[in-house]
Amino acid sequence: MPIITVRYATSHEVRPEDVASAASAASTSFLRKRADLTAVIAEPVDQSRWFIAGKSLAEHALASFWLEIRIVEGTSTKEERERFITGIFEAMGQLLGPLHHESYVHVHEVRADAYGFGGRTQERRFIEARPLPAVPGAD
Repeated sequence: MPIITVRYATSHEVRPEDVASAASAASTSFLRKRADLTAVIAEPVDQSRWFIAGKSLAEHALASFWLEIRIVEGTSTKEERERFITGIFEAMGQLLGPLHHESYVHVHEVRADAYGFGGRTQERRFIEARPLPAVPGAD
């Protein structure tokens, strides 16, 4: 149930749904997240409003993106997060065109008791899904 926000700037037309699809696919492939519980906000930004080292992306003649994903702490490994960051950078490069190296990915790992959807925390879902342990001699 990750929530992903992607801001991106490029010189050519890219559909937000294509950016959202790439982000969702990467979270499924690399972080083992369920696609049916993944929400994505894809926000295009004009290249003239995105600055790196005092120059706009239009002046750099490069694309860029900034992606944040929130997942429950402990549900992915360091290796999975590294593959996600590498994979999403590659996917965005294919979609947006040549990327400025100052394109960012931030994986937020949040506590299960401080994160949820549908009015319930992830910790509550975990507790409710666990079977009660058998008590010896309680039959």
